[in-house]
Amino acid sequence: MRLSRRVALCAAALLVSALPGRAAAGDGGHCKPQERIRVPGAAFQQSACLEDMTTAGLAGTPYTDMTDQAGLTAAATRNPSGVPGLQIDGYFPDDSHFNTTHGWRHDAQFVIRLPDRWNGGLVVTGAPGTRRQYATDTAISDRVLAQGYAYAATDKGNSGPDFYRDGTRPGDAVAEWNRRTTQLTLAARRVVAQRYGRAPRRTYMTGISNGGYLTRWQLEHHPELYDGGVDWEGALWTADGPNLMTSLPVAVARMLGSAGDEDLYAAGFARGSEFLWPYHEKAYWGITQKIYRAEFDPSYDPTCPGASAGSTAEQILAPCPSDAAYDYAARPSSVHRAVARVALTGHIGKPLITLHGDLDALLPESTDSDVYARMVREAGRGALHRFYTVAGGTHVDGLYDSYPDRLRPILPCYRAAFDTLTAWVERGERPPADRTVGRPAGGDVVNSCALTGPGAGR
Repeated sequence: MRLSRRVALCAAALLVSALPGRAAAGDGGHCKPQERIRVPGAAFQQSACLEDMTTAGLAGTPYTDMTDQAGLTAAATRNPSGVPGLQIDGYFPDDSHFNTTHGWRHDAQFVIRLPDRWNGGLVVTGAPGTRRQYATDTAISDRVLAQGYAYAATDKGNSGPDFYRDGTRPGDAVAEWNRRTTQLTLAARRVVAQRYGRAPRRTYMTGISNGGYLTRWQLEHHPELYDGGVDWEGALWTADGPNLMTSLPVAVARMLGSAGDEDLYAAGFARGSEFLWPYHEKAYWGITQKIYRAEFDPSYDPTCPGASAGSTAEQILAPCPSDAAYDYAARPSSVHRAVARVALTGHIGKPLITLHGDLDALLPESTDSDVYARMVREAGRGALHRFYTVAGGTHVDGLYDSYPDRLRPILPCYRAAFDTLTAWVERGERPPADRTVGRPAGGDVVNSCALTGPGAGR
């Protein structure tokens, strides 16, 4: 559900700076295979042999987009660097044109990174919120590349605040997210085999927010493609609720003065998260409700279809007044069927670790991951799932910089969870039981997190 900051949201035509790439000198070993590697099904691809595929080496080049990562990590986050390898950018056939990265104006864009020193694994993700394929370079790509994994990310087939205009039926745009993730996973596995001479030994699915939703969906529908996943506060979609359209209308009503704090608590928003509400009023609640309502229920208010109803940042981010009275339960069965097309069931087929902050003010834990954990147990798949609540965590790690005394970033706990997952899958080490990861009294909370040990659990 992560939306870029105001400027990024409005800059639909913003292009990545076309500065020269920092390619490795000469025709070294890792440059030789680039001409013979083909991404199956791609309509276009281009390869670059790079001396560093992390953001430390790519910032200011066409091979990443730092603006699309705004707000996802705390400023003091430490990341590895110096990972040489081959980067492949391109797109699959698609008829929508929201993604202007590289000046292509073509959706279904992807990035695949192949490190020289490969550990035999592949990590796949999809963009959070309405962002694009480079959005999680700092949060995910840098570290897994340094660990030796190949990495692949997709823009999900549509992006930006008008993504709901993609497709012909309600729910088409979100349904495409799942299809594009599967498509990229299959293609990336074959690209890995071309580059290294064998298929990946392990494939992991992971993601943040909408990327967490993709992780859940992929492990439910295509467990044969993956060995496990880490879900960082994935969005929950269920046909009868809860979902975003059962919690956000109350937040919109509060913005417009027709609901109070108690109404938000009743809708699942956490007590203690009130200090975060003003930011979410300005940047998240209004636009998130209207663009997903426009995606699944376009007939509700044709005069305010979504982001298209505005031309300035303030107009795009503002709520539609009619959304304050939106009642998902009372909407026609066709709306519920549209959501059912992309709904989750809890029937995961491979190990999954979920993390969620207890101060999430966009996707409240009580109406999202708490519910999904219960769905997994009721589906009889509880042995495959672990759920860790991060005390002091919220939906946007960048907010830690404004509230260092009240928040903690989830990223270091995510990294610990990823290592826990791989130990679970590859060495059979049982992960800690479901727990709340407490906020330590001291130390570097931006770059460290213990899922076990003194003070780690409840």
